[in-house]
Amino acid sequence: MNKSKLFLIISREFLIRVKKKSFIFLTILTPVFFAALMILPTAIMMMSEGEKGQKILLADPSGITAGFFEDNEEFIWTYDNDTPVEELKKSFSDNGFLALIDISAPDTLLNVSVSAYSKKQLNVDAKGKIEGNIKRAVQKLKLDKYNIENLNDIVKDLNTSISLKTFTLDQEGGEKRSMVEIYMGIAYVCSLLIYMFIFMFGSMVMRGVIEEKTTRIVEVIVSSVKPFELMLGKILGVGSVALLQFTIWILLSVGIVMGAQSIMGGDTLAKSTEMTKSIATTQGEDIAAVTQALTEDATPFQEIMSALGAVNFTEIIIAFLAYFILGYLLYAALFAAVGSAVDNEADTQQLVLPVTIPLIIGLFLMMHTFQHPGSSLSFWGSMIPFTSPMVMMARIPFGDVPLWELGLSLALLLGTFLFMTFVSGKIYRVGILMYGKKPNWKEIVKWLKY
Repeated sequence: MNKSKLFLIISREFLIRVKKKSFIFLTILTPVFFAALMILPTAIMMMSEGEKGQKILLADPSGITAGFFEDNEEFIWTYDNDTPVEELKKSFSDNGFLALIDISAPDTLLNVSVSAYSKKQLNVDAKGKIEGNIKRAVQKLKLDKYNIENLNDIVKDLNTSISLKTFTLDQEGGEKRSMVEIYMGIAYVCSLLIYMFIFMFGSMVMRGVIEEKTTRIVEVIVSSVKPFELMLGKILGVGSVALLQFTIWILLSVGIVMGAQSIMGGDTLAKSTEMTKSIATTQGEDIAAVTQALTEDATPFQEIMSALGAVNFTEIIIAFLAYFILGYLLYAALFAAVGSAVDNEADTQQLVLPVTIPLIIGLFLMMHTFQHPGSSLSFWGSMIPFTSPMVMMARIPFGDVPLWELGLSLALLLGTFLFMTFVSGKIYRVGILMYGKKPNWKEIVKWLKY
């Protein structure tokens, strides 16, 4: 193999893609998009405030909700229990009320029906407060019928919330705070990124081969280099573009998120937690109790930081790069072979399906692995080379992958890559000079014997 010619091919494939405007825009805009997904929810939550002084009219002839609706900056509650509801419907809007709430008298089971009338749709906050206050009023009414002394205090005392704290023990017996949600999040992101990058950059290799074949440029190139060198150079060139783009994405995303945090201030997370508790209260006391239990001993931020401190990010990053590179090389060789066998991208549908099916299966196995990282299905999915890049990255954040399994998985992936590169090279060697006829699988198998 001529290394100087291989380097020229890699350089050409790298430069023609890096210089494209689409590469520049995608490289810059993608981290902005990912950072926005992380920042915007908190920013919107902090900036969103309900409309002040919304007036709501209540019609409650039975009076069961008296004392449960208290005025605040957002809502002003007014009772009119004497005027018939039909008349109130005609005039409530003209009197400046946002809505009319009609609360029926309790039935034999002490249940009530509630109807809301408004000129425009009630927002979620108003609906939640109305439902929550009436629910508490009906609950009190039902409790009072038992005539048990201090019943409310007894119920509050029985209402207990349990927050499970999980720890992992190392071989020396040391404890480390852990959160399965953190591990699932890291596993999901790593596996999904590998799936996306392999498919995206593998397809880029296929489209590049089809383009050169269609324009007959490949005929000039193969007069100077061997077809295998051309295929390998194209794969490595596009792979170097992928690594460069991925590195820029990581650096820009981290920089944007850190910059946004410094601008938004250090108390943003605390305020966000308070906002979350407020929203939970409007949805019901049970959710609010759970939120309170989670924040009794430590803030969510402290819990997350403690759990993140126990994650071995060095191992995860090294494994991610290894599986991304080897997984890309394996599938890029297959995509290159598919591209060499057709004359245009529309003809790839039949041939590319066997290549993409293992990727899709790996994606489904990845979903299973999140909940059962130690199952036999997860083990075999992380050993089979065509699915191991996604499945193994779903196992590694949980920290239960022995070194021999990791080594065996990488060895099988490397060996499969070398074998499939050899097979794809044979198909590529014949396919790049075939025109005017879309080959079937029988003909492609014959090409392997040439």
